[in-house]
Amino acid sequence: MDIERIRLIATAAAIAIGVIGPAFAIGRIGSQATDAIGRNPEAAPKIQTAMILAIAFAEALAIYALVIALIIKFT
Repeated sequence: MDIERIRLIATAAAIAIGVIGPAFAIGRIGSQATDAIGRNPEAAPKIQTAMILAIAFAEALAIYALVIALIIKFT
């Protein structure tokens, strides 16, 4: 195998592994938030604010994985 093929495989692995965790986290956050809003509709604005903040943090992890993958690909 030449170095370019290894780089492409490493890039694909970095993206695949780096996105699995945030994807599950975002799904769980959304699920738990809708359950909480269903149990207590008056608290919906507070729950929604916390949910959006948690999703942003989880999405940041996926962006870090993308950055690492791009570094692997172009160096």
